[in-house]
Amino acid sequence: MTILKSTLISREPLEPQEAKWKRLVKTNYIDPNGVKRDWESAERQTRPSDSQVDGVGIVAFLNKESGTELLLEKQYRPPIDQVVIELPAGLIDPGETIEQTAVRELKEETGYIGVADQTSGIMYNDPGFCNTNFNMVYLQVDMSLPENQNPKPDLEDNEFITCFTVPVAHLHAELQKLESEGYAIDARVGSIAAGIEISKKLRI
Repeated sequence: MTILKSTLISREPLEPQEAKWKRLVKTNYIDPNGVKRDWESAERQTRPSDSQVDGVGIVAFLNKESGTELLLEKQYRPPIDQVVIELPAGLIDPGETIEQTAVRELKEETGYIGVADQTSGIMYNDPGFCNTNFNMVYLQVDMSLPENQNPKPDLEDNEFITCFTVPVAHLHAELQKLESEGYAIDARVGSIAAGIEISKKLRI
């Protein structure tokens, strides 16, 4: 299971008029002590007008006879120049429901067909830095279905994604191993692993 890492050529400041997907904004506000303050942040420019969120994070459970496994991805991310361990995810298209986006993105990125059975409230990636938000959608993938036997993703020409699965009970240990091998861990994946470990310790 390998993924080819892209080669970083350069990194330089971007002029505002050149930005296609994001923009920098300055927010003025008055704090509880009555002091006027400024805050610099980033905003996506892709959120549909009929949506409250930018996209979805997908927790896809592959239900196998040997047990339940979590579907993960390896994907190079230029901002940190590392291959990142992530959940499948994607942006919402106009007119889509949250669940429709999750099912579509799962099929496009991984080839698997899943059924949405739970959706979280709205979550924010990094609210001190940007306004990006998403819903987490939990999908069940029936591995007995013929269409899930040999899934084939439909990736865009700028997407280079490798899919793999991890038994849910071993997620924390597997992420530690992957980090030691040089992979970066997405916060959503790491948070799920931490939650599982807390649940074990507290016997919830």
